[in-house]
Amino acid sequence: MNILSFDTSTRSASVALMMDGVLVGEILINDKRTHSQKLMPMLESLMSLADISIDDIDLLAVCVGPGSFTGIRIAVATVKAISHAKNLPIVAINSMENIAFNVMDSSKKIISILDAQAGNVYCGIYRSVEDNSYSVVEDVDVIGLEQLANRLEYSSENYIIVGEALDKYREKLDFDNVEFASPDKNVSKASALCSIAKIKYDKGLDVFDCYTILPKYLRKSQAEMQYDERQRKAKENDV
Repeated sequence: MNILSFDTSTRSASVALMMDGVLVGEILINDKRTHSQKLMPMLESLMSLADISIDDIDLLAVCVGPGSFTGIRIAVATVKAISHAKNLPIVAINSMENIAFNVMDSSKKIISILDAQAGNVYCGIYRSVEDNSYSVVEDVDVIGLEQLANRLEYSSENYIIVGEALDKYREKLDFDNVEFASPDKNVSKASALCSIAKIKYDKGLDVFDCYTILPKYLRKSQAEMQYDERQRKAKENDV
């Protein structure tokens, strides 16, 4: 099975190709700029270097979020277009499980975190299991950083934390029972999407087509929240 995956949900943008269980190639840039301009050239370069075409692809995979609202839409729109043109199934993978997969060889509970602003983080908790797979301990959610810190401080379990938010919140999560992933593991990668997509596809989990695949935002965008606040104030002034 040939799997093509896309991820523009965070600061990094990446595209990867796995053929019959072998990672053939991945192109990744981690600078948070112009994902919309970079993704298609990255795809074209990868396909050219691998000497294959879209017609050789059997399965698409995409990170559906949470993360950057604009970034999520870029990758989801891309896979929807390819899926529609080539009638290919799509496996949806959330950001937390994708990042956690970078340290899935750990014996500790894995906590993935991304910054959700306003003192909050997107968070998911996972555990490695046999056959290079994983189990969901707690599904992706938005929680307060202080809530997470308190939980870690008073827990008797050991954890490894992975994700972009470590750059911002490392000091507040530094406890004796916590290990931090190395910088190369904190980047969301399309190559991990390929591996997860194979696991999910074989189990019939989170498989969609171009009409049913949806982003996973978890919360409203800043623009939407500002609009709601303006509407609330307008209603109060009318009373």
